This record gives sequence, structure tokens and C-alpha cells, in this order.
Amino acid sequence: MQIAEVPPPLEVEDSRRIFGLETEFGLHVVAPGSRPVTPEEVAGHLFHSVVQWGRSSNVFLTNGSRLYIDVGAHPEYATAECDTIEDLIALDKAGERIVQDLVAEGEQRLREAGVDGEIHLYKNNTDSAGNSYGCHENYLLRRRADFAGFARGLLPFLVTRQIVTGAGCITRTPEGAHFSFSPRADHMWEGMSSATTRSRPMINTRDEPHANAELYRRMHVIVGDSTMAQPTTLLKIGSTDLVLRLLEARVPMPDLALAKEMQAIRDVAHDLTGTATVELADGRRLTAVEIQQSFLDMVVSHLGGLIERTEEVDRILDLWQRGIDAVRTQDLSGIDTELDWAIKLKLVQRYRDKLQCELDDPRLARLELAFHDVSPTRGLANRMEREGLIRTVVSDEAIERAKTVAPATTRAHLRGRFVREALASGRDFTVDWVHLKFTGQESRTVLLKDPFRHEDERVDMLLETVTG
Repeated sequence: MQIAEVPPPLEVEDSRRIFGLETEFGLHVVAPGSRPVTPEEVAGHLFHSVVQWGRSSNVFLTNGSRLYIDVGAHPEYATAECDTIEDLIALDKAGERIVQDLVAEGEQRLREAGVDGEIHLYKNNTDSAGNSYGCHENYLLRRRADFAGFARGLLPFLVTRQIVTGAGCITRTPEGAHFSFSPRADHMWEGMSSATTRSRPMINTRDEPHANAELYRRMHVIVGDSTMAQPTTLLKIGSTDLVLRLLEARVPMPDLALAKEMQAIRDVAHDLTGTATVELADGRRLTAVEIQQSFLDMVVSHLGGLIERTEEVDRILDLWQRGIDAVRTQDLSGIDTELDWAIKLKLVQRYRDKLQCELDDPRLARLELAFHDVSPTRGLANRMEREGLIRTVVSDEAIERAKTVAPATTRAHLRGRFVREALASGRDFTVDWVHLKFTGQESRTVLLKDPFRHEDERVDMLLETVTG
């Protein structure tokens, strides 16, 4: 095996960040009267065309992203590296369309196997059996020795962030049903951990940067909800990025460490009034509104200095403040076209009034599922967006382009180009986040350890071997 030469010195970028989102989709088949079918069988039919061209159910796409079947037969889509939030949103929404594009053939193959049914893919976080699956956020950081302490400073923010970025859900309990900020909150079991199966931490600390480990570390946040509204994604990623900038710069932050993080995240989730308090490590008690306002005020105090004031930053801060104010005042009219939980609550309340039913009515459960269905026709959120009831951040044209084209300013550009030209050549190849490789008698590998580098002569030389 010939390994390509050592790459040139890395260019350390001070102002840019790499973002990524990983989404596990819920998978369900509606097939009345047909034989029982397992999720694994459905996933196999769904990914048949992927396996045909990629020779695997775990592939990288021409847009630089990864598509695969995760544990539990969940289709999962991990966006390519993005250095702008708009690119991230476009790629995230493109992922919904990419998995949905597999449905028609999957249903045809099911019919051929004796199952006449509809395949539904849901961008949500829980199923009717109480299982939870995730939406993971990735933020590239400069490597530092005190990562654990640094990450712990983010936990109070993440615990309370759900009051503005939660997906919203109907929570059913033996005492009755109520509406909550987040479906994910009840499924968190630790603040931080390197475990991936035995526990579900808010921040996964496994050291896997997918980059030069001497320079970078990846902040892997798994507490967030899968959200449908683009402005919610903008606020979820944007507010976290702004807080991380302060933490990275070692700005003295308010002492908001929580006494019991797992208790706090549940208490916050189930208090739609925003008046319940959580206990801090120093004995004080604050509301989630107060904690979020503290973080927002810290960010605003550094505008024009540590944080450059841009149109995007202003939009994030405006929505962040409006979200906090909406919870404080209980007037959701200023956010009910932008923030998932408020959009969904308005929808649920409207149908509850129409049906004259309680929150635990099965018809409302079906309404919730329909909201998260990624189908352009059956999916309620997609229909509401087309009707102007949910605002957008990026254009439909940008999303369609992101289905096949990688971001132009990150390493994903090189990966997407390699996949496209390798497929066209018919050569056997393997790809992961940091490697590009043609296999065979004269196999060659290029190692890409800089996620900011979007041009590389070694990749040019590698592709010349198949393009001439």
C-alpha cells in the first residue's frame, strides 16, 4: 500500500468552526393485514439501492455526508463538515430528503416480499415503546488539557437550552398527560461520559476528533432534540457556538453549576410555565429562564469584541431573547412559527379544541408523529412550511443542491469530489472522515487531517489516476 506523503503544515483557523449534525430517523411500517415484518427487514429493503451502488449499507455520499443503518435498524444521516450554520441547515434538511427518496423503492421491495404497506420515516426522538434515538451535535474545538472542566461549564446551558430549542412533546404518565419542552430530556442519564451504550450522557467525551488530534478535539453533544423548523436549528447550533466561544476564550462565566443535573433537566422539561427552579451547586435556586438569560447576557456583553457582530449573530440573539421572553410571559405569538416546541404546542392545542379531547387521546399522538414525518406529502411540518406557517432560513434550492454537492469551504468538498469521480470511474474505493483510498493492486490512500482544507494537490494527483 502506498500512503500519500505527509500533508503540508496545517493552517489553524481562529475564527471558523466546524459543525456537524447526526440524525437517527424513526422507522415504521403501516401494513394492516400483512404478515409481521421486523425493523431490520424493512431497513434492508429501504437501503437496497444504497447497497447496490455503495456495496455497503454504510456509505459516504457525493455531498460529503455519511448515510448508514445504525443500531436498532435506524437509518442515520451524518452531515458533512460545515463551517457555516446555513450550510449545516441545508445539509441537515437535505438528509431528510435523501432518506425519504429511498422509501418508494423500499415499499416496492416490501410488496415483492409479500408486505403491502407504507414506510414512514420520522425525524423525532422517541417511539411508542419508550425507546429513544438521538440527534447529535458536533463542534470542533482547539485541544486543551482541561477539556472535562471546560465541557462541564457547558452543562447548565445545555440543561436549560431546551426551553428555546426543544422539539416539544406530549408526555404521558400514570397521572395523566402534559406537554413538555423536550422528548429527549427524560432519556438522559449522565452529564458527561465516554460511554455510548450503557449510559446516555449529555456530552459524550470519547476523544475522536476526526482531525489532527494534536490541534483539535470534538465536542459531541447528544442531549439535543431532532427539530423540524430551520430557525430552531439555527438557534440550537448558533447559541451553543456563541457560548463555546466565550468558554474557549476563558471568559469568566457566572457560576451556574447544577447540584443535580439529571433532576434539573427533567424538572425543566416538564415545566412549561418556566417558573420551577433548579438547585445550583452553591445552594441557590434559579429558573431555566434566569439561567438562559445569564448566558445570553454574557454573549451580548462581548458583542463587537470577542464576538463579531454579524447579521447571523444578530438573528440568533434576537430569536434567543424572544424565545426566553415567550416562556417568561407565556405569550408564544412571537415564536410560534420559528421554535419547534411552540409550533407543535399551538398545533396540538388547535386540534385538541377541535376534537374536544384530552392530551392523551391517540389522535393527538398520531398528529405528533405526522408532524415529524419527513415525507413531503404526509409530513405535517413540511406542509406547514410550504404554507408559510413555519419560517425558513435557507432556500429550497440550497437544500436541493446540498443533496448532491458538498460544502465548498471544508474538507467535505474533497471527499464529495472523490466519491463522485470514484463512482464514475468504476474503481473500488473506501472513504471515511479522514481517508480517501482507491483499493486494488496499486492502492493509494490520502490522509486528510485538516477539516478546514478544501483544496489539496494530493487529492488532485489521486484522482488523475482514474480521470487521466
